[in-house]
Amino acid sequence: MVELARQFPDADGLLRRALNQAARELLLAQSSDWAFIMKTGSHVEYAVKRTQDHVLRFTRLYDDIRANRIDESWLSDIEYKDNLFPDINYRVYA
Repeated sequence: MVELARQFPDADGLLRRALNQAARELLLAQSSDWAFIMKTGSHVEYAVKRTQDHVLRFTRLYDDIRANRIDESWLSDIEYKDNLFPDINYRVYA
């Protein structure tokens, strides 16, 4: 995420949305809740799936941003599904 934020310091429009969502996915993947759930043994399958989903989304966003091929429909879908931190600013990673 640091790499992306530094590479695109002044993004706007679709690129900014994708970068903000990448930051959101990273935070969601790193949530201590998933590790806690796995450790306590309750709903482990769900916690593993959520962690994997967020890591995979971040990875796809990273690849799409780097290749300049952002799928706006897919981005809109994941923005809708996980719109935690609606005012997130990817630039905090720069």
